[in-house]
Amino acid sequence: MNTQPSLFRASLRAEAEKPAGPRPALVCFSHLKWGIVRQRPQNLLAEAARDYRVYFVEEPEVAQGPPHFRVKTAQSGVTVLTPVCDATCDVLREQRLLVEELQSLLDPSPLVHWYFTPMALDFSRHLPCDLRIYDIMQEPLALGVDQAKFAELEAELLACSHLVFAEGQIQVAAKARSHRHVHWVPGGVDTSHFARARSRIEDPSDQAEIPAPRVGFGGVIDDRIDLDLIASSAKALPSIHFVMIGPIARTHPDPLPQAPNIHWLGRKTYDELPGYMANWQAAWMPFALNDATRAVRPSETLELLAAGLRVTSTAVADLVETYGKKGLVSIADAQTIVPTLKTMLGIQPEGWRQAVDKELARQSRKETWDAMHHLMQAQLKPVQG
Repeated sequence: MNTQPSLFRASLRAEAEKPAGPRPALVCFSHLKWGIVRQRPQNLLAEAARDYRVYFVEEPEVAQGPPHFRVKTAQSGVTVLTPVCDATCDVLREQRLLVEELQSLLDPSPLVHWYFTPMALDFSRHLPCDLRIYDIMQEPLALGVDQAKFAELEAELLACSHLVFAEGQIQVAAKARSHRHVHWVPGGVDTSHFARARSRIEDPSDQAEIPAPRVGFGGVIDDRIDLDLIASSAKALPSIHFVMIGPIARTHPDPLPQAPNIHWLGRKTYDELPGYMANWQAAWMPFALNDATRAVRPSETLELLAAGLRVTSTAVADLVETYGKKGLVSIADAQTIVPTLKTMLGIQPEGWRQAVDKELARQSRKETWDAMHHLMQAQLKPVQG
């Protein structure tokens, strides 16, 4: 990601003057940071940037000086805007003023507001738009926010949204009672990027000395991860080495389990991930079964499958319905995890790879975006016509 000059108006003006001509604008409000780990927003909006001028408004950061947007441009062309506010100011008020300025600089072409969090209504509900989308990723417990406040704002957002997308089928069933345009749309996967792991890639230096067989995990390591399960599995399987990749956030109060065959390698860039996965023998997703994972659909699942890895997961409900029952992912609990992991390291079942590739083709990043864009255009047609 290349940092642009922090002159916000100049940045937007330059975008508007590009020879291709103006495209509709899409302003996204997200609870996730663009550069921390690649998830649903990054995958979908990278595709959206082909059809829209995309502005990604992150959570605010604290720094001295007057409030402003820090402006960066992602490789995909998405403009990433980070509100920067002094610790002494009214953050909501300053966010409101900043997004007002953003909207004042956009031309009057169709404008889309895309919400990954209802909490952003507190500083944006007054702004007009031609299409409002609520894209549901996680439950409030998984986001670490006030649940009562979240529920109140979510009800408001459902009432004023034209379209509702949900990553999990459980979420679709729950929200369909409140909105007539709720659509299940999986996060999508850049299949070609992760399929590189199916070829031989040199082992990264910090993984090269770890003995095989290796079972890997790549994703955010937070309070959704079952640390006890990791510890007990490593103890029961001392000859298997568990490679854990990803940033650590909102973890349990307990420290990460330590053992000679558990390796916490930290955050890796998106481009680095296939190199690590190419040198694993299998993968796992040791999620805790709690309120924080009740409706979560781990985006890592498709990435690991695209890498050609057999995957073992705990019984996250949406994952069981979508991948477990199809035989694409093996489901295990504390009692069955050890024999299941051993099986994962054995001979690949006949037809498994073909079934995986069929699912991947159905859920590619491009296919996912094209389906969403079709629904959006149907809503925008009266505005454009």
